Amino acid sequence: MPGERLYFRQLLAGRDFARDDPAARSMANFSYLVGDRETGEALVVDPAYRVADLVAIAAADGFRITGVLATHHHPDHVGGAALGWPIEGVAELLAHPDFAGRVHVQRAEADGLRRVTGASASDLVLHDAGDVVEIGSVAVTLIHTPGHTPGSQCFLVDGRLVSGDTLFLDGCGRTDLPGGDPVAMYESLTGRLAHLPDDTVVFPGHLYSPDPSATLGETRRTNYVFRPRDLEGWLMMFGRA
Repeated sequence: MPGERLYFRQLLAGRDFARDDPAARSMANFSYLVGDRETGEALVVDPAYRVADLVAIAAADGFRITGVLATHHHPDHVGGAALGWPIEGVAELLAHPDFAGRVHVQRAEADGLRRVTGASASDLVLHDAGDVVEIGSVAVTLIHTPGHTPGSQCFLVDGRLVSGDTLFLDGCGRTDLPGGDPVAMYESLTGRLAHLPDDTVVFPGHLYSPDPSATLGETRRTNYVFRPRDLEGWLMMFGRA
């Protein structure tokens, strides 16, 4: 069964890897490893801060990283420079001798990712909403969830939703940064993710809450972003009414 073959690890920057990096500790980003236990291949979600650590963690578990899944193009998720602070990421992973793969990115996010990471067009695989990326027998469904950025995407694999900066356990990604759109975020949260069952487990892009994961049902019940009853109420909460 595919579920029995699934390899899934949630890794907190500044704790599980990049332990001596003050930026990693302050930003509290999660990276994820998703793979097939039989083939020993894994994808890494949002590699940033110390990519050699991520490669080593996968190797210690018997896996080789053969591709990247990018939730969006911000440097704390894929590398580049944030407020003048250099962050390792996609560029360093592409140059790593133990990596041979490409970066899976939502089509609307490709230009932004190339700009911040320096990746070339040939390094990227462009995707549309609903595409499926397979790693061995493990299927990862890509859900386009604009709002934080135009090409933000979440990843659904075996009842787990890796939500990036679209949805946190408490709050959601900012919509006041370049490319942010509060109306698109509202539609992503209440429309594009609405079909997912309550027992789906949410794995966010940052540790902004006491717990590192929670069911979508619990998140819908406790997260203030689901309190507005309509778009008007949502825009009032975000100061855009």
